[in-house]
Amino acid sequence: MILVTGATGFVGRHLCEDLAQRGMPFRPVSRKSLPDHLTIPDINAATDWTAALKGVDCVIHLAARVHVMREREADPLAAFRAMNVEATLNLARQAAKAGVRRLVYVSSIKVNGETTAEGRPFQADDAPAPQDPYGRSKAEAEQSLLELGEQTGLEIVIIRPPLVYGPGVGANFRLLMRWAASGIPSPFGCCRNSRSLVYVGNLTDLLIAAADHPAAAGQVFLASDGEDLSTKDLFQMMADLQGKRALSLPLPIKAMQAAASLVGKASLSDRLLKNLEVDIAKTEAVLAWKPHYSVKQGLQRTIFSGARQE
Repeated sequence: MILVTGATGFVGRHLCEDLAQRGMPFRPVSRKSLPDHLTIPDINAATDWTAALKGVDCVIHLAARVHVMREREADPLAAFRAMNVEATLNLARQAAKAGVRRLVYVSSIKVNGETTAEGRPFQADDAPAPQDPYGRSKAEAEQSLLELGEQTGLEIVIIRPPLVYGPGVGANFRLLMRWAASGIPSPFGCCRNSRSLVYVGNLTDLLIAAADHPAAAGQVFLASDGEDLSTKDLFQMMADLQGKRALSLPLPIKAMQAAASLVGKASLSDRLLKNLEVDIAKTEAVLAWKPHYSVKQGLQRTIFSGARQE
Protein backbone atom coordinates (compact mmCIF):
# COMPACT_ATOMS: atom_id res chain seq x y z
CA MET A 1 0.00 0.00 0.00
CA ILE A 2 1.33 3.44 -1.02
CA LEU A 3 0.22 6.55 0.86
CA VAL A 4 0.10 9.60 -1.41
CA THR A 5 0.10 13.03 0.25
CA GLY A 6 -0.76 16.05 -1.86
CA ALA A 7 -3.01 13.75 -3.89
CA THR A 8 -5.19 16.57 -5.22
CA GLY A 9 -2.28 18.68 -6.46
CA PHE A 10 -1.07 18.75 -10.06
CA VAL A 11 1.49 15.95 -9.70
CA GLY A 12 -0.62 14.11 -7.11
CA ARG A 13 -3.61 13.75 -9.43
CA HIS A 14 -1.44 12.31 -12.18
CA LEU A 15 0.36 10.00 -9.77
CA CYS A 16 -2.93 8.58 -8.48
CA GLU A 17 -4.12 8.02 -12.06
CA ASP A 18 -0.86 6.24 -12.88
CA LEU A 19 -1.07 4.02 -9.80
CA ALA A 20 -4.70 3.19 -10.55
CA GLN A 21 -3.92 2.27 -14.15
CA ARG A 22 -1.21 -0.10 -12.94
CA GLY A 23 -3.56 -1.69 -10.43
CA MET A 24 -1.31 -0.72 -7.53
CA PRO A 25 -2.99 -0.23 -4.13
CA PHE A 26 -2.71 3.34 -2.86
CA ARG A 27 -4.33 5.64 -0.33
CA PRO A 28 -4.68 9.29 -1.42
CA VAL A 29 -4.72 12.01 1.23
CA SER A 30 -6.75 15.17 0.74
CA ARG A 31 -7.38 18.21 2.90
CA LYS A 32 -10.96 18.30 1.61
CA SER A 33 -13.56 15.57 1.85
CA LEU A 34 -13.48 13.73 -1.48
CA PRO A 35 -14.68 10.30 -2.58
CA ASP A 36 -12.07 7.55 -2.04
CA HIS A 37 -9.69 9.99 -0.32
CA LEU A 38 -8.59 10.00 3.30
CA THR A 39 -9.33 13.45 4.69
CA ILE A 40 -6.67 15.19 6.76
CA PRO A 41 -7.78 18.83 7.03
CA ASP A 42 -4.49 20.28 8.26
CA ILE A 43 -1.00 18.92 7.66
CA ASN A 44 1.36 20.34 10.26
CA ALA A 45 3.88 19.35 12.92
CA ALA A 46 1.11 17.93 15.14
CA THR A 47 -0.94 15.97 12.58
CA ASP A 48 -1.88 12.47 13.68
CA TRP A 49 -1.10 10.08 10.81
CA THR A 50 -1.99 6.88 12.68
CA ALA A 51 -5.03 5.93 10.60
CA ALA A 52 -3.44 7.02 7.32
CA LEU A 53 -0.33 4.89 7.87
CA LYS A 54 -2.13 1.69 8.77
CA GLY A 55 -0.97 -1.06 6.41
CA VAL A 56 1.23 1.32 4.42
CA ASP A 57 4.53 0.10 2.97
CA CYS A 58 5.65 3.31 1.27
CA VAL A 59 4.80 7.02 1.48
CA ILE A 60 5.17 9.29 -1.54
CA HIS A 61 5.18 12.73 0.02
CA LEU A 62 4.07 15.44 -2.40
CA ALA A 63 2.30 17.81 0.00
CA ALA A 64 4.31 21.01 0.33
CA ARG A 65 4.12 24.73 0.63
CA VAL A 66 5.28 26.07 -2.71
CA HIS A 67 4.92 29.83 -2.35
CA VAL A 68 3.90 32.67 -0.08
CA MET A 69 2.97 35.01 -2.89
CA ARG A 70 0.08 37.37 -2.13
CA GLU A 71 0.60 36.70 1.54
CA ARG A 72 2.28 38.83 4.17
CA GLU A 73 4.39 36.55 6.31
CA ALA A 74 6.99 38.57 8.15
CA ASP A 75 9.33 35.57 7.89
CA PRO A 76 8.80 33.60 4.64
CA LEU A 77 11.44 31.03 5.57
CA ALA A 78 9.59 30.22 8.81
CA ALA A 79 6.37 29.77 6.83
CA PHE A 80 8.08 27.35 4.45
CA ARG A 81 9.80 25.50 7.27
CA ALA A 82 6.52 24.92 9.12
CA MET A 83 5.12 22.86 6.26
CA ASN A 84 8.11 21.65 4.28
CA VAL A 85 10.35 20.73 7.21
CA GLU A 86 8.43 20.36 10.49
CA ALA A 87 5.26 18.81 9.06
CA THR A 88 7.33 16.51 6.83
CA LEU A 89 9.45 15.28 9.73
CA ASN A 90 6.34 14.67 11.82
CA LEU A 91 5.00 12.41 9.08
CA ALA A 92 8.36 10.65 8.65
CA ARG A 93 8.75 9.97 12.39
CA GLN A 94 5.29 8.46 12.59
CA ALA A 95 5.93 6.45 9.42
CA ALA A 96 9.08 4.98 10.93
CA LYS A 97 7.25 4.15 14.15
CA ALA A 98 4.41 2.50 12.19
CA GLY A 99 6.85 0.23 10.37
CA VAL A 100 6.64 1.90 6.95
CA ARG A 101 9.51 0.68 4.81
CA ARG A 102 10.20 3.72 2.61
CA LEU A 103 9.40 7.41 2.17
CA VAL A 104 9.85 9.01 -1.25
CA TYR A 105 10.23 12.75 -0.79
CA VAL A 106 9.50 15.01 -3.74
CA SER A 107 11.87 17.92 -3.29
CA SER A 108 12.90 20.53 -5.89
CA ILE A 109 15.81 21.31 -8.19
CA LYS A 110 15.91 24.62 -6.31
CA VAL A 111 17.94 22.74 -3.69
CA ASN A 112 20.77 22.73 -6.24
CA GLY A 113 20.30 26.38 -7.17
CA GLU A 114 18.55 28.63 -9.66
CA THR A 115 20.76 28.54 -12.77
CA THR A 116 23.59 26.52 -14.25
CA ALA A 117 26.76 27.56 -16.06
CA GLU A 118 27.04 26.58 -19.70
CA GLY A 119 28.02 22.94 -20.02
CA ARG A 120 27.78 22.33 -16.28
CA PRO A 121 24.39 20.78 -15.46
CA PHE A 122 23.31 20.13 -11.91
CA GLN A 123 24.30 16.71 -10.57
CA ALA A 124 22.39 14.70 -8.00
CA ASP A 125 25.32 14.69 -5.59
CA ASP A 126 26.25 18.38 -5.88
CA ALA A 127 26.44 20.31 -2.63
CA PRO A 128 23.10 22.05 -2.04
CA ALA A 129 23.08 25.73 -2.96
CA PRO A 130 19.48 26.98 -2.55
CA GLN A 131 18.94 30.65 -3.24
CA ASP A 132 15.48 31.36 -1.82
CA PRO A 133 13.44 30.44 1.28
CA TYR A 134 11.53 27.71 -0.53
CA GLY A 135 14.72 26.05 -1.75
CA ARG A 136 16.32 26.34 1.67
CA SER A 137 13.31 24.72 3.33
CA LYS A 138 13.47 21.82 0.88
CA ALA A 139 17.21 21.39 1.48
CA GLU A 140 16.66 21.36 5.24
CA ALA A 141 13.90 18.79 4.89
CA GLU A 142 16.11 16.55 2.77
CA GLN A 143 18.95 16.63 5.28
CA SER A 144 16.66 16.03 8.24
CA LEU A 145 14.96 13.11 6.50
CA LEU A 146 18.25 11.44 5.63
CA GLU A 147 19.40 11.78 9.24
CA LEU A 148 16.09 10.35 10.48
CA GLY A 149 16.45 7.48 8.06
CA GLU A 150 19.87 6.62 9.44
CA GLN A 151 18.50 6.71 12.99
CA THR A 152 15.33 4.70 12.40
CA GLY A 153 15.91 2.51 9.35
CA LEU A 154 13.18 4.25 7.35
CA GLU A 155 14.39 4.22 3.75
CA ILE A 156 14.50 7.76 2.36
CA VAL A 157 14.51 8.47 -1.38
CA ILE A 158 14.71 12.07 -2.60
CA ILE A 159 13.56 13.20 -6.05
CA ARG A 160 14.37 16.71 -7.29
CA PRO A 161 12.35 17.72 -10.36
CA PRO A 162 12.74 20.93 -12.36
CA LEU A 163 9.66 22.55 -13.91
CA VAL A 164 6.89 19.92 -14.26
CA TYR A 165 4.41 20.21 -17.12
CA GLY A 166 1.56 18.11 -18.45
CA PRO A 167 -2.24 18.06 -18.85
CA GLY A 168 -3.75 20.59 -16.46
CA VAL A 169 -0.53 22.58 -15.99
CA GLY A 170 -1.12 26.16 -14.98
CA ALA A 171 0.82 29.31 -14.21
CA ASN A 172 3.48 30.61 -16.60
CA PHE A 173 3.82 27.42 -18.64
CA ARG A 174 0.18 27.53 -19.65
CA LEU A 175 0.48 31.22 -20.51
CA LEU A 176 3.46 30.43 -22.74
CA MET A 177 1.43 27.76 -24.56
CA ARG A 178 -1.39 30.20 -25.14
CA TRP A 179 1.06 32.83 -26.36
CA ALA A 180 2.52 30.34 -28.84
CA ALA A 181 -1.00 29.53 -30.06
CA SER A 182 -1.88 33.20 -30.56
CA GLY A 183 0.53 33.88 -33.41
CA ILE A 184 1.90 36.92 -31.55
CA PRO A 185 5.69 37.09 -32.03
CA SER A 186 7.95 36.26 -29.10
CA PRO A 187 11.09 38.23 -28.13
CA PHE A 188 13.23 35.07 -27.85
CA GLY A 189 15.05 35.23 -31.20
CA CYS A 190 18.44 35.69 -29.50
CA CYS A 191 17.75 33.21 -26.73
CA ARG A 192 20.24 30.34 -26.81
CA ASN A 193 19.81 29.13 -23.26
CA SER A 194 19.24 25.51 -22.22
CA ARG A 195 16.50 24.40 -19.82
CA SER A 196 15.51 21.01 -18.44
CA LEU A 197 11.83 20.13 -17.98
CA VAL A 198 10.03 17.00 -16.85
CA TYR A 199 6.73 15.77 -18.24
CA VAL A 200 4.42 14.74 -15.41
CA GLY A 201 4.06 11.23 -16.85
CA ASN A 202 7.83 10.79 -16.70
CA LEU A 203 7.89 12.08 -13.15
CA THR A 204 5.13 9.79 -11.89
CA ASP A 205 6.83 6.82 -13.54
CA LEU A 206 10.05 7.75 -11.75
CA LEU A 207 8.26 8.12 -8.40
CA ILE A 208 6.75 4.67 -8.74
CA ALA A 209 10.15 3.21 -9.63
CA ALA A 210 11.71 4.97 -6.62
CA ALA A 211 9.03 3.54 -4.33
CA ASP A 212 10.26 0.00 -4.85
CA HIS A 213 13.76 -0.17 -6.36
CA PRO A 214 16.15 -1.73 -3.83
CA ALA A 215 19.05 0.53 -4.87
CA ALA A 216 17.10 3.76 -4.31
CA ALA A 217 17.27 3.83 -0.51
CA GLY A 218 19.25 6.74 0.89
CA GLN A 219 19.76 8.30 -2.53
CA VAL A 220 19.06 11.64 -4.20
CA PHE A 221 17.90 11.60 -7.82
CA LEU A 222 17.27 14.34 -10.36
CA ALA A 223 14.38 14.15 -12.83
CA SER A 224 13.97 15.41 -16.39
CA ASP A 225 12.86 14.38 -19.85
CA GLY A 226 16.49 13.77 -20.76
CA GLU A 227 16.63 16.56 -23.34
CA ASP A 228 17.08 20.29 -22.94
CA LEU A 229 15.62 23.16 -24.97
CA SER A 230 16.18 26.87 -25.33
CA THR A 231 13.16 29.04 -24.62
CA LYS A 232 13.13 29.95 -28.32
CA ASP A 233 12.99 26.29 -29.35
CA LEU A 234 10.37 25.47 -26.71
CA PHE A 235 8.17 28.32 -27.95
CA GLN A 236 8.68 27.15 -31.54
CA MET A 237 7.70 23.58 -30.65
CA MET A 238 4.60 24.78 -28.80
CA ALA A 239 3.55 26.84 -31.81
CA ASP A 240 4.21 24.05 -34.33
CA LEU A 241 2.16 21.55 -32.33
CA GLN A 242 -0.74 24.01 -32.30
CA GLY A 243 -0.53 24.62 -36.06
CA LYS A 244 0.88 28.13 -35.73
CA ARG A 245 3.86 29.83 -37.33
CA ALA A 246 6.15 31.12 -34.60
CA LEU A 247 8.02 34.35 -35.18
CA SER A 248 10.73 35.17 -32.64
CA LEU A 249 12.11 38.69 -32.67
CA PRO A 250 15.86 39.03 -31.95
CA LEU A 251 15.64 41.23 -28.86
CA PRO A 252 18.94 41.51 -26.93
CA ILE A 253 18.98 39.33 -23.80
CA LYS A 254 20.38 42.08 -21.58
CA ALA A 255 17.67 44.50 -22.69
CA MET A 256 14.96 41.97 -21.80
CA GLN A 257 16.56 41.30 -18.42
CA ALA A 258 16.77 45.03 -17.66
CA ALA A 259 13.15 45.57 -18.63
CA ALA A 260 12.05 42.64 -16.48
CA SER A 261 13.95 44.03 -13.49
CA LEU A 262 12.25 47.39 -13.88
CA VAL A 263 8.81 45.82 -13.55
CA GLY A 264 9.79 43.44 -10.74
CA LYS A 265 9.94 40.30 -12.90
CA ALA A 266 13.65 39.50 -12.67
CA SER A 267 13.04 35.96 -11.39
CA LEU A 268 10.64 35.25 -14.25
CA SER A 269 13.15 36.51 -16.81
CA ASP A 270 15.80 34.25 -15.28
CA ARG A 271 13.53 31.24 -15.79
CA LEU A 272 12.95 32.22 -19.41
CA LEU A 273 16.42 33.41 -20.39
CA LYS A 274 19.06 31.63 -18.30
CA ASN A 275 20.29 28.03 -18.20
CA LEU A 276 19.00 25.35 -15.87
CA GLU A 277 20.18 21.91 -16.92
CA VAL A 278 20.02 18.72 -14.87
CA ASP A 279 21.99 15.54 -15.42
CA ILE A 280 19.90 12.40 -14.92
CA ALA A 281 22.74 9.95 -15.57
CA LYS A 282 22.67 8.75 -11.95
CA THR A 283 18.89 8.30 -12.06
CA GLU A 284 19.13 6.25 -15.23
CA ALA A 285 22.06 4.13 -14.03
CA VAL A 286 20.97 3.36 -10.46
CA LEU A 287 17.27 2.84 -11.15
CA ALA A 288 17.62 1.41 -14.69
CA TRP A 289 15.09 4.08 -15.64
CA LYS A 290 14.57 6.07 -18.82
CA PRO A 291 12.00 8.80 -19.55
CA HIS A 292 9.10 7.22 -21.43
CA TYR A 293 8.07 10.45 -23.13
CA SER A 294 10.12 12.94 -25.14
CA VAL A 295 9.51 16.67 -24.70
CA LYS A 296 7.59 16.68 -27.98
CA GLN A 297 5.37 13.81 -26.84
CA GLY A 298 4.83 15.46 -23.47
CA LEU A 299 3.87 18.75 -25.10
CA GLN A 300 1.52 16.97 -27.51
CA ARG A 301 -0.30 15.35 -24.61
CA THR A 302 -0.38 18.63 -22.66
CA ILE A 303 -1.72 20.68 -25.57
CA PHE A 304 -4.23 18.05 -26.73
CA SER A 305 -5.62 17.69 -23.22
CA GLY A 306 -5.96 21.47 -22.89
CA ALA A 307 -7.79 21.68 -26.21
CA ARG A 308 -10.24 18.99 -25.12
CA GLN A 309 -10.94 20.74 -21.80
CA GLU A 310 -11.53 24.11 -23.45
